[in-house]
Formats: sequence, structure tokens, C-alpha cells
Amino acid sequence: MTVKATISVRILDPQEEATDAWDGFVASHEAGAIFHTADWGRAVGRALGHRPYVLLAERAGEIVGGVPLTHVRSRLFDNALVSNGFAVEAGPLARDSEVGKELDQAAVALGERLNVDFVEYRLRTRRNTDWAARADLYATFSKELAGDDETNMKAIPRKQRAMVRKGIANGLESHVTQDVAPLYEIYAESVRNLGTPVFTRRLFEELKRTFGDRCELLIITHDGTPVAGVMSFYDGETVRPYYGGGTAAARDLAANDFMYWEVMRRARERGCAEFDFGRSKVGTGPYNFKKNWGFTPVPLVYEYRLINADQVPETNPSNPKFRRAIAIWKRLPLPVTKVLGPVISRGLA
Repeated sequence: MTVKATISVRILDPQEEATDAWDGFVASHEAGAIFHTADWGRAVGRALGHRPYVLLAERAGEIVGGVPLTHVRSRLFDNALVSNGFAVEAGPLARDSEVGKELDQAAVALGERLNVDFVEYRLRTRRNTDWAARADLYATFSKELAGDDETNMKAIPRKQRAMVRKGIANGLESHVTQDVAPLYEIYAESVRNLGTPVFTRRLFEELKRTFGDRCELLIITHDGTPVAGVMSFYDGETVRPYYGGGTAAARDLAANDFMYWEVMRRARERGCAEFDFGRSKVGTGPYNFKKNWGFTPVPLVYEYRLINADQVPETNPSNPKFRRAIAIWKRLPLPVTKVLGPVISRGLA
């Protein structure tokens, strides 16, 4: 009779240890994504001060699973262990269910040791039926890319396709840059108008510095003036437009539609086979925008193992208690939001 080797789980500290083996495992796993990598945790940690961890599962000296975690502590919001901080999704990666169970136990044990309110997994499918969960808050959007621009253009629904062509007719131009400054200014204005505090510029700088050519900054200009911009990640054969927005002028110029078409077009040139539009809150403007582009929403499941918390956290703009704060934020001068926003948003993982 063959005896199965014991699974051991240890903490890998991306701030202090070599992580090539873990990142190699992520690249080889069908569900692995850029958000699972040690570099993601490092960039977030350097920019925002949150401690990254990777729980590494090994069997007979071979990596058989792992889960990246970020310890997010905030005086305004929660004290949580999140997989993974400031990522859309990054649940445990495991070779089999036994490995998955060991990782879950280790994540809870680490959460208890750190005295967090809860451990949070961000997933596409339910994993732990005995954990609290929400599947009604966020959805993600993705679809395959064809190998030519004409087919991809025709795949965009008629009304949005007309908006892309309007942007082209308006003389909009796209420019790749290494400088985060123009994108950050556009993004700060865009999220202020949505009533959301902006992240620190250092997060953009760290992500760009960490991922290099895998992180592309695209700026859309009209008569030489930046009107929209997006930070995209190239993740294997997938492109992920992630942090993006437009100025007040962008809507009339159809700059956002033109921008995402340019991301799609450039991704095809780089050989990408999938366009991942990222997550949006259900029922919001961005959610409807992505549906109008012909993308089908797929609900994200966020699971919570409550430790010190009594209930699932409600730290999201859909919570009615934030409505007044959101309304006030929209009216604040942009320079004020760029000072206050980073203080608040570092806890909104």
C-alpha cells in the first residue's frame, strides 16, 4: 500500500525570502493570476504599508499549493487577512482538495495569530460552505479575443461600436508612457467624480516599477490634452485593464470607449487571447458599461471566515451609511481629495 506524503504548510514572507518557486507554481496553475504572485504583495506592501504573506503547501519537498494573503489594518475600516489585497480575485491554488483544506486551516490560524476581524477569500466559485459569503456584490467580465481587429470590432455591440468610431472620428490618439503622472491625474479626477477616495500615487508607481513591461500605461489625448487613461496588466495570454478613468471631457469625446478599444487592439498585437474587463459592483454605471460592450457578468464569491467580527463586512459604496459621505466627496475640490483620499483608501483593500 502506498502511503501519501504528509502536507506541510509554511509562511513565505515575500518581503524577506526568495519567491521564484512560488511564482513558478502560479504560472503553471490553470487558475493562477498576476494577483497571486509574490510581486503583487510586495508592490502593495511597499506602497501602502500592508504586510504580505504567502502560505506555501509542500508535499515531499514539492510545492502543491498556496494562497497569497495581505494583512490590511485600518482605523477607519477593518482589520482583515485578504486573499489578495487590492486584487479582484486570488483564492487558494491547490493540486487537490486535501491541500486546499490544509491551506484553509493555515489561513485561519494565521488570521487568529494576527487577531484579525476575518479572513477573506475572493473567488469565482464557492469554496467553503461553512464560511459566510456574499455573491451579490461584485461581478467580473471577460471574453476571448479574435486574432484580427475587424472581428473584434464586429463583436462589440452596435451602439458601443458606434461610440468607438465616434472617438476615432474625434481625432483621439493613444500613447503608451512610462510616466504614471498623467494617468494618476486623470484617475484621481475620475474617482472623485464617482465619490470614491483615490489611492496614493505610490501604488501606481510601485505596480509599474514592479511589473515593468507587463504593466502598460495608456493615455488618450484630444488635441494633445490627456482626457482618459488606464493601467493594464499583461498576464500570460490575458490583458487586464485595471485602474482607468476619464476627465469631464471624456464622455462627449467617447474617450473611454476608444480607450478600451485601443487596449483590446494593442493586446491582440501582443498575442493576447483574453480580455479581462475586471470587476464592477452590480448595478453600477461601470457594470452596465461592460455589459453594453457585450461582456457577460460572472458573479464573484467573497467568502469570510469570521474571527473577531460578528458579521460579514459592509465596507463598500453600496452600504447606505456611506451615501452622505459619497455625496460630499463628489463636491470636494480635487486637490483636497488627492490629499485625503490616500489616507482613507489604504484600508479599502
